[in-house]
Amino acid sequence: MIVADRKSLQEILSMVEENKKILIAGCKGCVTVCNVGGLKEVEILASSLKIARKKQGSHIDIDIEVLERQCDTEYVAGISEIVGNYDAVISLACGVGPQFLSEMYPEQTFYPGVNTTFFGGATQHGVWEERCAGCGTCAIHNFGGLCPIARCAKSLMNGPCGGSSQGICEVNKDIVCIWDLIVRKKMDAGRLADLIGVKGVKNWRTARDGGPRKSIREELVQGNI
Repeated sequence: MIVADRKSLQEILSMVEENKKILIAGCKGCVTVCNVGGLKEVEILASSLKIARKKQGSHIDIDIEVLERQCDTEYVAGISEIVGNYDAVISLACGVGPQFLSEMYPEQTFYPGVNTTFFGGATQHGVWEERCAGCGTCAIHNFGGLCPIARCAKSLMNGPCGGSSQGICEVNKDIVCIWDLIVRKKMDAGRLADLIGVKGVKNWRTARDGGPRKSIREELVQGNI
């Protein structure tokens, strides 16, 4: 899933300092799962903003909505009748959400309430870790089901660098060297020979380096069904 962190209250306050009436729009997708953009978080932010503005000696009216998804125009259209009633809208979705909102309602002002960080999953309650870089050409089957692109600080594909020590990455002592895990997994499976040989240069055109990407499923495009 897409993992995000909520922006600080101070940063959000500075965004809406000139606004008197705002809408906070949450999302029931990934940001709900990682506890930054669901109904509870929307309500907490609304209360926090009201209290902060009251301490500043000014009043702010805040309404809330939680969309099924903000990355789907079908659901973004659900606020069409009310979006014009506000000075601005704070989106607590990932970075896709406020962009979809801005594209559908170009005359409205939208603020991002969260910082989108990475693709990952929960390793324990309250802890999420990166697992995918969205490079567009997945090859984790070559590395024991583990991704060196996302999980190696240098995205090395032909073994560890010289800086790792005792299974720990030189970049940060809290980062496990993914290549240590890959090698150990291959050794345990008796398949260390799978790692012999130099992997070819990766084609990064399928990643973000090739510009904004698009995925089209012809069988799902309206008119082709």
